[in-house]
Amino acid sequence: MTAISDTWALTIRDLLRLWRQPWFIAIVLVQPVIWLLLFGALFQKVVEIPGFEGGDYKQYLVPGVLVMTAFFSSGWNGMTTIEDLDRGVTDRLLVTPVRRLPLIAGRVGQNLVQVLLQSVVIVALALAIGVSFEGGVLGVAVLLLIAGLLGTAFAALSNALALVARKEESLIGAVTFLQLPLVFLSTAFMQPSLLPDWIGTVSDFNPVDWAIVAGREAVGASTDWASVAGYCGLLVGFAVVCLALATKAFGAYQKQV
Repeated sequence: MTAISDTWALTIRDLLRLWRQPWFIAIVLVQPVIWLLLFGALFQKVVEIPGFEGGDYKQYLVPGVLVMTAFFSSGWNGMTTIEDLDRGVTDRLLVTPVRRLPLIAGRVGQNLVQVLLQSVVIVALALAIGVSFEGGVLGVAVLLLIAGLLGTAFAALSNALALVARKEESLIGAVTFLQLPLVFLSTAFMQPSLLPDWIGTVSDFNPVDWAIVAGREAVGASTDWASVAGYCGLLVGFAVVCLALATKAFGAYQKQV
């Protein structure tokens, strides 16, 4: 129970810090709205490409934008860790009885709340512009779960990178290097049949695409729940690996100081 209570306390600490930044909260909530409207308008003509199945691009786009939003916002979670490193907060926490996992899990918990809020905003906007979720409430709930799993994995990875790099510039470079390639090496904006063969092959090993494919399947008609469960299992495994890496990264950090 100590680990759970420590995680809860650290999650609340980070949520309170986030609450004291109203402009950041506003940007976090408005950003997915801009992405959905912008990409929806920019790629609307994609449906006219021979081989594109389905007539409404917004219907296809929403799960991809939701997952992309979770991925992008989670990638910057490690910036708070760097701030704590610079202020000496992390060093003080490391000499307390708190275990290493809650130090990461608390930060990831704050990110999870942020991802869920962003996802709810996207779902509400999608409904407002006429997108239907044929998978119903259950499908939407699973889509939110999938976004949370992906967000958990990349928030943990971001914190691992922060503990190793210890510099904002290094973390920015690493996150930027990962984000755009992983999004464009997925089916976020284009159906698999229209992708180059090599991108289709790479996307099979891309956690971002696992989340997009599973989320799109969950909210679609005649959902293949076995496929969704398989992808969720992959995302859980990926999240566990990233959490383990982030926890181990404390050892790497302590060796450097």
